[in-house]
Amino acid sequence: MRVHRPLVFSSSAYGYLQEAMCHHADLAIGKVERRLFPDGERYQRIVNDVVERNVVLIGGTIDDTATLEVFDLACALVRCGARTLTLIIPYFGYATMERAIKPGEVVTAKNRARLLSAIPAASLGNQLVMVDLHAEGIPYYFDGDTRPVHVYAKPVVMEAARRLGGKDFVLACTDAGRAKWVQSLANDMEVPASFVYKRRIDGETTEVIAVSAQVSGKMVIIYDDMIRTGGSLIGAARAYKAAGAREIAAITTHALLPGDSLQRIRDTGLFTTIVCTDSHPRALELQNDFLQVESIAGLLAGVIGGPHATD
Repeated sequence: MRVHRPLVFSSSAYGYLQEAMCHHADLAIGKVERRLFPDGERYQRIVNDVVERNVVLIGGTIDDTATLEVFDLACALVRCGARTLTLIIPYFGYATMERAIKPGEVVTAKNRARLLSAIPAASLGNQLVMVDLHAEGIPYYFDGDTRPVHVYAKPVVMEAARRLGGKDFVLACTDAGRAKWVQSLANDMEVPASFVYKRRIDGETTEVIAVSAQVSGKMVIIYDDMIRTGGSLIGAARAYKAAGAREIAAITTHALLPGDSLQRIRDTGLFTTIVCTDSHPRALELQNDFLQVESIAGLLAGVIGGPHATD
């Protein structure tokens, strides 16, 4: 009896995680032939035979083009006979519009969940793995034959925090919205937690009015699930610095950092370093002595389960 290893494919942007996962665990690399037609239409062909194989597809929804690439590949893998399909989305990129505030607003996160829920079911089912979602309710947007799984990068975050701060630091967050998660993380590490209180001045401006814990003379490590331009991160760091923090670092799961965002964060002089994961390909583009990148390949490899196909 021959046991087939799970076969791992990736979208064009996530080949680095495909290779890292296969290196970390006993997984086989799947190949996709790709090219663009002159009018921009994408050609994709699955090279491997996937009939009765447990198949993994890694692809973040970093933009609409990437989302459609993942959708097309997933549909093709099922149609080609995959036994199971595990779709891993390291970064779910539509969490900002996860609910409507004003009449007529488009809830993009729900629409993208509907799209991905329309992927045909493999013979033994589909599961969709997402990492550190910005909004806890997003898994409930998926329906049909898709089983959503929310994976927390807590082991990676805790290891990075211990490396940066040892046993004597304050774990902090940018606002009360992440306080529950940071408090849980701080409890696990047996360190104090802190967050800032904000007052909204107008539609676009907030003001920090208080810090919830004693940070004077302490190293403060700010955790946020996502850093986009860094505005909230910088505002919180200024508040902790004003409260007497000796040193400030930041940890995030998803580092988007468009344009010159990283340099602007660095130029404030508030931070000694930022640590992020490789959930978004932008992190690897920007990696340097200030931005340290930790891989979630081992974390993701650990969620690939189920029996292997045999013959």
